Amino acid sequence: MKKSAVIFVSAAFAALLIFFKNGDCDSLKFVNPFIGTAYNGHTFPGACAPLGLVQASPDTGNSSWRYCSGYNCEDARINMFSQTHLNGTGCGDLGDAAIMPIDASQKDGDFSSSFDKKSEFAEPAYYRVYLNDAKANVEITALNRTAFYKIRFDGENPMLVLDLQHGIISAEWISTYNAFDPVLNKVSPTLFTGGRKSKMWVERETFFAMSFSRPAASVEKLPIKNGGEKSARYAFKFDFPKGSPKILDLKISLSTTSEEGAIKNLKAEADGVDFEKAKAKTQKSWRDILEKIKIDADAETKTNFYTCLYHAFIQPNNIADADGAYRGADGKISKSQSKKYYSTFSLWDTFRAANSLYCLLAPAESEIFADSMLRHFEVAGRLPIWTLWGRENYCMIGNHAIPVLAEYAAKGIKIDIGRALNACVSTSNAENMLPYINCGYFPLDKTPRASAAKTLEHSYDDHCVALLARLNGDFKTAEIFDKRAQSYKNIFDRETGFMRGKDSAGKWREPFDEFKYPQAGGCGRDYVEANAIQYSWHVLQDPQELIKMHGGNEIFAKRLNALFEAPEKIEGAGFAADATGLIGQYAHGNEPSHHIAYLFALAGAPERTQELAREICGRFYRAKPDGLCGNDDCGQMSAWYVFSALGFYPLSPADAEYVLGAPQVKSAKIKLPNGKTLFVKAKNFSAANKYVKSAKLNGKPVSQKITHSDILKGGTLSFEMSASPERK
Repeated sequence: MKKSAVIFVSAAFAALLIFFKNGDCDSLKFVNPFIGTAYNGHTFPGACAPLGLVQASPDTGNSSWRYCSGYNCEDARINMFSQTHLNGTGCGDLGDAAIMPIDASQKDGDFSSSFDKKSEFAEPAYYRVYLNDAKANVEITALNRTAFYKIRFDGENPMLVLDLQHGIISAEWISTYNAFDPVLNKVSPTLFTGGRKSKMWVERETFFAMSFSRPAASVEKLPIKNGGEKSARYAFKFDFPKGSPKILDLKISLSTTSEEGAIKNLKAEADGVDFEKAKAKTQKSWRDILEKIKIDADAETKTNFYTCLYHAFIQPNNIADADGAYRGADGKISKSQSKKYYSTFSLWDTFRAANSLYCLLAPAESEIFADSMLRHFEVAGRLPIWTLWGRENYCMIGNHAIPVLAEYAAKGIKIDIGRALNACVSTSNAENMLPYINCGYFPLDKTPRASAAKTLEHSYDDHCVALLARLNGDFKTAEIFDKRAQSYKNIFDRETGFMRGKDSAGKWREPFDEFKYPQAGGCGRDYVEANAIQYSWHVLQDPQELIKMHGGNEIFAKRLNALFEAPEKIEGAGFAADATGLIGQYAHGNEPSHHIAYLFALAGAPERTQELAREICGRFYRAKPDGLCGNDDCGQMSAWYVFSALGFYPLSPADAEYVLGAPQVKSAKIKLPNGKTLFVKAKNFSAANKYVKSAKLNGKPVSQKITHSDILKGGTLSFEMSASPERK
């Protein structure tokens, strides 16, 4: 973790610390959107609706990895306010339909403004700041497809800039959308529409409809920045009555389909809805989610818990218009009967725990997530890997829509299992999978990068195809994929105890160093965003067999513990930003490590899981802007905390079971989707009592695991806590 604390703590957060009490209270007050906006959490503080298309937020930069979300709270200037942002990703994109209040003196220069840190405030569905150079107070809220701004100008010559050239990370990727001439179209003095085509992570089209509370007196097209064929920028001037406050209300609706779609969204969602009504509606939506779980804990834990729950539900995002129209993976416009089509699926990250949280708290939306993934398959020919605005960016490895679909089926989410199985089998047998199918692993001489990591990830995917096939009664397919799910054994080196890269002739890559990261070349290239000492535990589907391969519980636990006791060094990491949140070589800032602490519980050492749950929650989740030890990764980092705080974790999500850890709260009340309630109680919980002496579910002792069906029955999961470990 970064040792130096961020000096800035928002006025909002300071107020929250005073407000917090252990009793029940408005859950929104426990969310601090500034958490993760420093260091490399890559979160943003602006306004959005749960799972909505729009995330309206300030941008303080867009020129480096530091600005994947467009914002870093250590900055002293705001450049623009754009309407779309990514939460916690390791790559930047979006930043659409950017606006900025300015003073007329700024028109020919820099539009950015210093801002008053004390004026900056954020909570779910609301953001506020005062811009010093622009002499303007800006308030933001949002509905699903519409951003709402209330701008009070204090200067004598106020203007508003619309910058269609702005984007995250690089404006060089923004180009004029050819169908528009001019890019900005005036529908009326108070309504303007437009669009652009952009390409950063994906190539996509964005359309907007922007309405003002008063007519634009003039619109001036500004010079293109840096030359080239890029989208335009415009300056709007408004006449305000003399002697009255200069207040401009602004609504911006977005669409993936067309300007007409954006206008329809504006009318359907925002007609007759003012700023306060929009804020109240979206804050109710956030309360409905946050209050599905009520916890009794100290102020710091409550802040971390509810902020994590908030971050987890910022995405996936419904990119369909109000009438259900959306632009899919093939670039064509289709229509969804549910009027929803979800994208922003960071599946390599979120299949591990975030998706399990959606299954538990939002099963109805999970049905539509599944339909969206299958619709993607039906036009793209393969299931999504990492989709943004409906388009595939092919980031990361594995086919992790497969475990998501298998988890849905195993947990009773209503999906067409036959349709899902067809998509999973087809994706798993695609041409790029032939080296793996033929060799029983990805050979390093036929796999340019991550041969060992890909073998491990796809082995789990194959396990999930087999699960899905059995649920569909297709036992022949299940047998085939059960065998493929054992592929991880083919790259296990019993001599070193690590998973290693191997060529098509069966020879290990030499020399071998378990500490080497990919950028070091050699053996490091056989992994992705990690090294051998971290990735070798990635056998989610069969941890008991992995334990056996190591020689049993005692040897396994000893080797696993060596990971946490190894030197905190990064050898050849190059781009080392993912190697964060270190305990020895355990890297909580990156997803391949997320399940590892829970393996101790399956190897006869549950006290080690309990110790690590307390340490990770305490060290790497803090209620301050630099409080996340790594990228939030579309809610995965946050979902890990939510489950771990409750005392259980989905180590193998598709198997519909949870490994027990140790609760980090005194008690919790979980409202289940079937109307039942699960109470989690930690008797004798304290700072000293981090160990679990015993655990019971509805009065019956439980040890290693509980199932999803156990949870859905409701009742009480009780832990008796102790200051010393309980060994049997």
